Amino acid sequence: MNKIYPLLFNFLIIFLLSLSIQGKNKVIHNMEVFHVKTSIFLIQEPKDSILEKKYEELNLLTETSNYVESLQKAFYLDEEASDSKNLFLKFKIKSLFAKIYRKNNDHIKAIANYKKSLKLLNDFLFEDDGIIFTKQKYLAKTLLNIGTQFQLLKKYDSAVFYYKKLDDIINNENEVLDYKAISYANLSGIYQFDTTYSGHLNKALHYANKAISIHKTRGNRINQAYAINNLANIYLLNDNFEQSKKFYFEGIKLIKRDTSPRAVNIKENLYFNMAWAMRNLKEYHAYDTLFTAVNLSDELRDLETQEMLERVTGEYNVDVVRREGEFEKKKAQSITLLIGISFFAIILLLAFFLNQYKLRQRNLSLQLSKQELAQQQKIEKVRIESQIRILNATLDGKETERKQIAETLHDSVSALLSSANLHLQACKKSYKGPIPVEVEKSQNIIHEASHKIRNLSHTLVSSVLLKFGLAYAIKDMAEKYSNSQLDIEYETKNIKRYDQDFEIKLHNIIQELVNNTIKHSEASIASIYLEDKDDKIKIYIKDNGKGFDKQLVKKKNGLGINQIDARVHMMKGEFNIDSKNNFGTSITIEIPVFKRETLSFS
Repeated sequence: MNKIYPLLFNFLIIFLLSLSIQGKNKVIHNMEVFHVKTSIFLIQEPKDSILEKKYEELNLLTETSNYVESLQKAFYLDEEASDSKNLFLKFKIKSLFAKIYRKNNDHIKAIANYKKSLKLLNDFLFEDDGIIFTKQKYLAKTLLNIGTQFQLLKKYDSAVFYYKKLDDIINNENEVLDYKAISYANLSGIYQFDTTYSGHLNKALHYANKAISIHKTRGNRINQAYAINNLANIYLLNDNFEQSKKFYFEGIKLIKRDTSPRAVNIKENLYFNMAWAMRNLKEYHAYDTLFTAVNLSDELRDLETQEMLERVTGEYNVDVVRREGEFEKKKAQSITLLIGISFFAIILLLAFFLNQYKLRQRNLSLQLSKQELAQQQKIEKVRIESQIRILNATLDGKETERKQIAETLHDSVSALLSSANLHLQACKKSYKGPIPVEVEKSQNIIHEASHKIRNLSHTLVSSVLLKFGLAYAIKDMAEKYSNSQLDIEYETKNIKRYDQDFEIKLHNIIQELVNNTIKHSEASIASIYLEDKDDKIKIYIKDNGKGFDKQLVKKKNGLGINQIDARVHMMKGEFNIDSKNNFGTSITIEIPVFKRETLSFS
């Protein structure tokens, strides 16, 4: 029998701990529970009795979950109240809009209307129009509502901003304290699981303690025990089992003698969580704590059973004298029946727990699969971005190297050859007789070398591009590559001079695409169109060739498409290809203009 306890303990603790510890993104604030109570402050407002009556009817309609009809009537009421000077009524109408959208999980519209109500609240004047108004409790509730909606949208920075605004409210009304306690609990939840905040664990503990302090001040031992359970969970989830055990015990002590249903439920959670902490501390009398929790969960049912047994015993005592002979037999039968019922109840309970455990395991497996898929997608994204950066750096290096080689050939080697040619020319003039054949051959060799170096320099970096800019370079490219089999048309619009590196990158992209057209398209007509519009360079390249399968080309990493795509991506542009087999190819590129730096003289 003792061997069964560890298995049963692990089985029950996994299932029930998952119910008692709050989830990562669970929002503690429950807008259905915390209703606005009557304030102790006096509100004397303008008596728009008809509008007020309509608002009350509409509010009642909203409470019955008839949201479509209530939203329609709210628009009419808002229009009727537009000319009213009753700012408090307008505030309530905007808050009602927000409530309807919140109930339908439209958090964005809910936030928009809460902000409108907040503005109306800030416009209240203390003595204008007969309003004597202390607005802290409405301000606190509205700020809490906005923060809650942002938290549901997982916009935690905005949620934190509005939650913290409640700290600025100096008011000890019970309702304001309740709203603050809720905001502190929500802040604790955000900081507990969002590790992007510096010192997030300390902040989570800080706000959990503030929530506990408010409940302690108000003398609400049940809420205080619940908040202490949340505080202990923070330590438990961060493997500080000793500290979590200490706080679980403190929470149990607070409500140990409270037998109300909510207190019993909280005690059950505290015992289960403490059992988990004790198990991790290798304190194996955690089993006693576990079974204490199980006993608490069965307490109400046990009370009913006890009453039934007492009633049976009373009846027996009345008839004990008359039926003493039959008593032993009935007692044995009752015990047998009770044992059978108990075993049957235990089997049903274990079957129920087993079924719940399987469901939890299945849900956990699905969540883990989703997390693994999300992680793989993130890794793949990082890998692709790294490849793009490496490829872009390689292309930048190639362009820089080509530019340097071209400049060296043009400025140094070509100049040296020209100088050598001048020396030979001067040498020829010094001869009075026939000029040696070697001199003529040397001069021809120098001419040929100069011509080849000039062509190589132009191949590496277009001299037309460097001297005259992108528009002339495209014209030169189209004219140079056109022949009897392929006619390349071109047009430029509003193309100016830009940063030299920017022009070289664009020229290389266009040159690579034109080379692909010449090598692979078998087209007879191609066109290049460049336009500077809205600070973007728009490039259109089309041909009437045989086209290709985009997906197949990308998989084969062919035609330099991936390199061009990476280059455009790093230049913060857009790259699109429209091509089908036997239907030609159309390429569209949009790249933000990187303008040349200009000097201004004062």
